[in-house]
Amino acid sequence: MSAIGEGLLEALRLVVRGDAELFAIAGRTLLVSGTATALAMLVGTPLGYLLGRARFPARTLILAAAGTGMGLPPVVAGLVIWLLLVRSGPFGGLDLIYTKQAMIVAQFVIALPLVTAFTAAAIQALPPRLPDLLTVLGAGRARAFWLLAREARLGLLAAVIAGFGAVVSEVGASMAVGGNLAGDTRVLTTAIVTETSRAANERAIAYGLVLLAMAFAVVIVLTVVQQRGAR
Repeated sequence: MSAIGEGLLEALRLVVRGDAELFAIAGRTLLVSGTATALAMLVGTPLGYLLGRARFPARTLILAAAGTGMGLPPVVAGLVIWLLLVRSGPFGGLDLIYTKQAMIVAQFVIALPLVTAFTAAAIQALPPRLPDLLTVLGAGRARAFWLLAREARLGLLAAVIAGFGAVVSEVGASMAVGGNLAGDTRVLTTAIVTETSRAANERAIAYGLVLLAMAFAVVIVLTVVQQRGAR
């Protein structure tokens, strides 16, 4: 308990003092994970909608793949992206390995199955005849998609929460493709690993507490929006 208490005091000291390294790492964490989540929503929401409403031969297989991907170990995703982006890999010429862009790609791969599966479930929970009703009432495809998304907003916000929560807390993929470079690709999770390896336990705990506080702040905002939508 004394170590946790010292970590809490260290976290407060770093925040009050305005520690430049802490704020830089925290901002980088939000940038990488937030961008990955947004991209996952941009791709996963239409894909989940398609899987939730359409009927085609490979639909069940894709849904099963999305469900399996929800349990994909982040380190495996990082390994696959690393093999693709390393200089000897098929996309090595892009020079993305050990960059924030590579981390965003890896976290996007982690978040996409979650967003897709949650969206598909939310769309399938709507009344089956609702799309036909909207069409009869004169709504075009884009308008119908928007109205259905509004009706399924609780599930869609759950998809955002699940996707962001999965990527902001992962360490394996970020370490593999980002390299944990100080001042460039180091995020809170990899910084915790670094400080622990240096036996700087108080600072490691402080980073962990800041990560939890930051994730809680983002999720509480999304939860408030979700619950207001429910009312």
